[in-house]
Amino acid sequence: MTEEFHRIRRLPPYVFAEVNAAKAKARAAAEDIVDLGMGNPDSPTPPHIVAKLVEAVQDPRTHRYSMSKGIPGLRRALAGYYDRRFGVKLDPETEVVATLGSKEGLANLAQAISSPGDTILVPNPSYPIHQFGFIIAGATARSLPCTPDDEMLAAIDRAVKHSVPKPTAVIVNFPSNPTAHLASIEFYRELVKLCRRHELFILSDLAYAELYFGEVPPPSVLEVEGAKDITVEFTSMSKTYNMPGWRMGFAAGNPRLIAALARVKSYLDYGAFTPIQVAATAALNGPQDGVAEMRRLYRERRDLLVKGLRQAGWEVPSPEGSMFVWAPIPEKFRHLGSVEFSKLLLARAKVAVAPGLGFGEHGDGHVRIALVENNHRIRQALRGIRSFLQGDNLAPALQGSDTPALQGSDTPAEAVKESVTA
Repeated sequence: MTEEFHRIRRLPPYVFAEVNAAKAKARAAAEDIVDLGMGNPDSPTPPHIVAKLVEAVQDPRTHRYSMSKGIPGLRRALAGYYDRRFGVKLDPETEVVATLGSKEGLANLAQAISSPGDTILVPNPSYPIHQFGFIIAGATARSLPCTPDDEMLAAIDRAVKHSVPKPTAVIVNFPSNPTAHLASIEFYRELVKLCRRHELFILSDLAYAELYFGEVPPPSVLEVEGAKDITVEFTSMSKTYNMPGWRMGFAAGNPRLIAALARVKSYLDYGAFTPIQVAATAALNGPQDGVAEMRRLYRERRDLLVKGLRQAGWEVPSPEGSMFVWAPIPEKFRHLGSVEFSKLLLARAKVAVAPGLGFGEHGDGHVRIALVENNHRIRQALRGIRSFLQGDNLAPALQGSDTPALQGSDTPAEAVKESVTA
């Protein structure tokens, strides 16, 4: 009875837990930590969406069980969004399912379409549920390059030829969490052509569709002719409308995959609370001024953070989308790996970031910095980082002589790295 459960054995220790524990310890000691670790929007949900929720919750009929696949008005609203934004026609009855956030939708689709021994192709690094949703379902994940280019396409082609059994599906996520890469419609055309030829499903995570900083909005893979024959795409209200805690997302696309997801969900939940679905409908159908303001806010924060880091001597790329800066660890600290560097940054600069190892072993040379604090707090973080980078911080911190936030770690960085790789 002491043996660990099979599915739990396949999950490595949660990498972010180490930094979170150090962060909690520092805050318990009354240290002021600027938290740029979790992609948790700090802006309020637009007032008209909140007002619709309050209005709906006053009606006692909305307190009963809802619909697992989403109320009809919400599914029609999502179809309307796809038509306006991407020129994609969706049948709200057969090609749309409302989910409890895109994370839940991905995990439940994994349960619906994969079996023990199946192989799924996943970019590395990528958002953890992309890989571990399928690992929990018993499948095996095979890593792909994370950039939307010929290298990724060639890796997919190789994987089909050299994997036994042949892969079932490929996951893409652009704008990407954590790397902030954007894909072009030309890349999606080649991806669809390749996956149709190899009979692979495409599972696209488009949670950051509206968080872009250039003139051209990111496309949907469903815009490509024939993509719907093999594709399901996941979207979310969390970032677009500052509704992360509301847990409202969608899956849209291939009717067979949508039906499989809906069938699994019918056994697991009765859908989101109806007033939340009503308010989400109002968000999709109502004024979109808040979305443009959200983009402006994140662009301003991006520019402030990237400029400040570069002035401090930390060269980081400026992302064209998402709410993250994917920052290569400075050369002086690269040998530490992302977990130890993140803890060092927390202890010395009083800034929390997400270690890249948490997104896959190929992310270990980076940290992810989220644009989730206001300009004043970002400037505070930059002052701490500048002082840290320009000081002699390395040796004392590694010795742990006066660094409470670095002590008491249960899992050394190399052990975590090995467990994630396994």
